[in-house]
Amino acid sequence: MKHVAVLLGGFSAEREVSLLSGQEVARSLAEAGYRVTTIDVQRDAAALVAALRPRPDVVFNALHGRFGEDGCVQGVLELIGVPYTHSGVLASALAMDKPTAKRMFAAAGLRCPEGIVIERADLARGDAMARPYVVKPVNEGSSVGVRIVRPGDNLPPSEVAAGPEHQGQVLVERFIPGRELTVTVMGDRALAVTELKPKSGFYDYQNKYTAGRTEHLVPAALPPAVYEAALEVAVTAHRSLGCRGVSRADLRYDDTEGEPGRMILLEINTQPGMTPTSLVPDIARHAGIDFPALVAWMVENAACDA
Repeated sequence: MKHVAVLLGGFSAEREVSLLSGQEVARSLAEAGYRVTTIDVQRDAAALVAALRPRPDVVFNALHGRFGEDGCVQGVLELIGVPYTHSGVLASALAMDKPTAKRMFAAAGLRCPEGIVIERADLARGDAMARPYVVKPVNEGSSVGVRIVRPGDNLPPSEVAAGPEHQGQVLVERFIPGRELTVTVMGDRALAVTELKPKSGFYDYQNKYTAGRTEHLVPAALPPAVYEAALEVAVTAHRSLGCRGVSRADLRYDDTEGEPGRMILLEINTQPGMTPTSLVPDIARHAGIDFPALVAWMVENAACDA
């Protein structure tokens, strides 16, 4: 019986989501026949190494956010030589640093929103570009700290990036209208395209992780050529960063001026959520892969680069 250690929790802004992901993964891996232990990761590399003795056959990394999906914990696992799920050190670090990832995507011929990196203090003095625009932390996931600034918003500039997740520099991007899409890539193939329709606002942290607040339309009702283009963009993004295992690409399809519209890549998530409201399990089910089979595939395709 293969022993899988599931890393969960952590100490990022996405701790609660990671706990949910890890619990779902652990339960399903046990159902699939693995021997499972869980480790709530703290900010102590020596404690993590000690918790991984005796060494498991595989680590399932269910951490989200900084220190869990940005190459840090992956580096620890590389040092001790244990195979782990999801992307390796370099791909994880590249994907988590949004400005760097955008440069990699552009080099691969993918279209991303126009954007600039600006000091938080400078943004507090006034708009960095004409509204509407989007403000993001440069290295967070799950839409933590994302804010859309629209024309007419009664919002002082000092409050645009006031959250604790905005430290030092922030990313300001041109807002892309249209339809919100996401694509899961598993190995070397894209499974399906989902359209996301929040019942209010945009697909922010609350709409992602609160049941019933966002409608998942899979497969997305798109013209066939557009649907295929979304699949291709997701696979190209996955490969351009050197990702492995499962990733999820977030896109906007701007058809506000008619067809053909613009397919814009927003970012790629190398550690997508595995909670009951998460997108990857939904898309996998559409492709005929239930949750235990999905996480078992991830375990069997775990790797160590060292």
